[in-house]
Amino acid sequence: MTRNKEHVEHYNTISKDIKFVSNSVIRLRILKELYEKPSNMKELTCVTDLSYSYVSSILSGLESKNMVCRKSNRFYLETSLKLQMENMIEFAILTNILEEIFNIIEGHVVDSLPKESIMEFHLLQDSILMESDGINADMLDNMIEANLREADRACCILPVYSDILNGALNGLAENGNYVELRVSENLSRIYDENSKAKYITAFKGKSNFLLIVTNRVMILGFFRDDGIFDKNRILISTGDDSLKWANNAFGYFKKN
Repeated sequence: MTRNKEHVEHYNTISKDIKFVSNSVIRLRILKELYEKPSNMKELTCVTDLSYSYVSSILSGLESKNMVCRKSNRFYLETSLKLQMENMIEFAILTNILEEIFNIIEGHVVDSLPKESIMEFHLLQDSILMESDGINADMLDNMIEANLREADRACCILPVYSDILNGALNGLAENGNYVELRVSENLSRIYDENSKAKYITAFKGKSNFLLIVTNRVMILGFFRDDGIFDKNRILISTGDDSLKWANNAFGYFKKN
């Protein structure tokens, strides 16, 4: 807990750097390599499997951000960036996780997550990206419904409304299970009219992420940059670390 508090204290000063870094898988790979050891152009082109000119362009951008410096023919991670990453979490772990879930982060809004949850992103390493095949538009809704039917309790942050999702949550509530919903203020009326959950609280403004956590599963989804919720891509996990991350995130959101 003490380390998490230290991470959050540093977040405001490094958030721009983190967003810049996490916006490119190639940038992540290069910085991860330099985090582990200084490297020359030949080594970096081998790691990324990209052309000399492309890697050179990426490095120029990193140099302009004062993240990388060149000494002789080798590139080094700037001390300030290395210290920033160490103040968050192990950078190697973070870059691995970001690479694994990059398909859901790229072009999606993640800034609305609680700061503490971003610091704990490494706990999501056992999560799986589920994607709709484009043919069965309700595939993910049905998958969420199936997981909820097997649950004993559910805590949800809901910026969207779905009849399928609401029906599954109502089934839980009608069976006497604990269901707590945090819903976007603009959806509070429809949930009040249609939900059987005992605990429903509206939050002001938009929350650009969906979170469902039960005793068995964690489900996480985001809005795209164009403001539309992406129901074709969600992260799902039954792992203990991911469940811990989701329960923490729900608690952080309530507190905030």
